[in-house]
Amino acid sequence: MKQPLAYVHPDAKVADNVVIEPFVSIDHDVVIGEGTRIGSGVTILPGTRIGKNCNIFPGAVIGAVPQDLKFKGEYSTVEIGDNNVIREYVTINRGTSAKGKTVVGSNCLIMAYVHIAHDCIVGNNVILVNSTQLAGEVCIDDWAIIGGMSAIHQFVRIGSHVMISGGSLVRKDVPPFIKAGREPLSYVGINSIGLRRRQFNNEKIREVQDIYRYIYQKGLNTGQAVEIIEAEMPATPERDEVLLFVKDSKRGIIRGYFPD
Repeated sequence: MKQPLAYVHPDAKVADNVVIEPFVSIDHDVVIGEGTRIGSGVTILPGTRIGKNCNIFPGAVIGAVPQDLKFKGEYSTVEIGDNNVIREYVTINRGTSAKGKTVVGSNCLIMAYVHIAHDCIVGNNVILVNSTQLAGEVCIDDWAIIGGMSAIHQFVRIGSHVMISGGSLVRKDVPPFIKAGREPLSYVGINSIGLRRRQFNNEKIREVQDIYRYIYQKGLNTGQAVEIIEAEMPATPERDEVLLFVKDSKRGIIRGYFPD
């Protein structure tokens, strides 16, 4: 359903049952899937792909060119999955030649005033709380929750099932399954409540706790901790996910918490 006060470019591919409210602008080279709702004043620019059953609230701008001085007008896209809620005044920029696309998965909640910069990869079931700011090429894995008004440095990776406290400055990679808080951002335990909500049993939660005791609580450096975990703990999906994350970290992982 299109309101007469909305503009939809004739080359845009919009499913028949998409709801388009007044003062929306949808440019060419845009694809919007079935059941999606586009709120008043939303601007959707070329290269945007939006899946099914998304709810985009007033004032959001999706597909604007990157805020990157290296961008030279190359073709790039924004790809958004299904069942996402994108609240008021969210901005999601297109990719650059670095990755060619900015990606948001499915079943995400992107709260008001969030910015997702060029070439970011946001997984499935992610929650970005109000005014969270993602710099370029940030990667956020599935089920992560980022507290409001947090700022994520470019190239940072945040692991799956992570919870980061509001107002955080995230300068280093945050490995899976943990909570992070304080300043500078530090390990403050595993995200046991979140893991239980996602059907991790007590045995798995204890295993994750044991992994992070080696990494953060036994006075070992990261390399030593990885060697001991590989030698002494049996291979499991959770163990291997943590080890692979730590080994692949380009910026290094956040520090442990040491009280004054």
